[in-house]
Amino acid sequence: MLRPSSFRLLRSLLVLFILAQPLAALAARTVLIFGDSLSAGYGIRQEDAWPSLLAKRLQERHPDYNVVNASISGETSSGGRSRLPAALERHNPSVVVIALGSNDGLRGLPIATLRENLLAMIDAAQKTKARVLLVGQRLPPNYGRYAEEFAQTFADIARQRRLASVDFLLEGIATRRDLFQADALHPTAEAQPILMESVWKRLEPLLK
Repeated sequence: MLRPSSFRLLRSLLVLFILAQPLAALAARTVLIFGDSLSAGYGIRQEDAWPSLLAKRLQERHPDYNVVNASISGETSSGGRSRLPAALERHNPSVVVIALGSNDGLRGLPIATLRENLLAMIDAAQKTKARVLLVGQRLPPNYGRYAEEFAQTFADIARQRRLASVDFLLEGIATRRDLFQADALHPTAEAQPILMESVWKRLEPLLK
């Protein structure tokens, strides 16, 4: 027979256990960002990069989510494809933001390879039940028809797979030289809030 004091202690422990369960579940929700230097914060402080700003936004509005930024400067879609399975296993994300392809385009790599790699990453993420946000990329006009096919690849994949998507990560800043670093390729710290807002508009509906 339990003493009243022992019963009260067990009841208190049970209540604490029940209350702790939602917190544990909430802490497990992760937004995994898989990109290149445009998402890795190249040339600026990490805390100023758009994924860090996104993490702050989530703390304010969706504290049940955190951000893991697995972006690497110089990454291609092939490199991302090879790295993604391990990242999915390690972080078990609820949402995967795929923001790769720029380096494929700048190097003139085959469009078919880009498409194949993007589809493989989408499939890998969806097999883990993660929701996917595809972030489109574009190239300067001097790339000609290749630039058109490159941009269209992201739009086609998003439509065919019925994915949430961002048309162009650099929308709103691409023509503003003052928002790019000296290399004219990487956005400045001042541009990062614009990038974050572009992603946020498409990301928030996925935060279930």
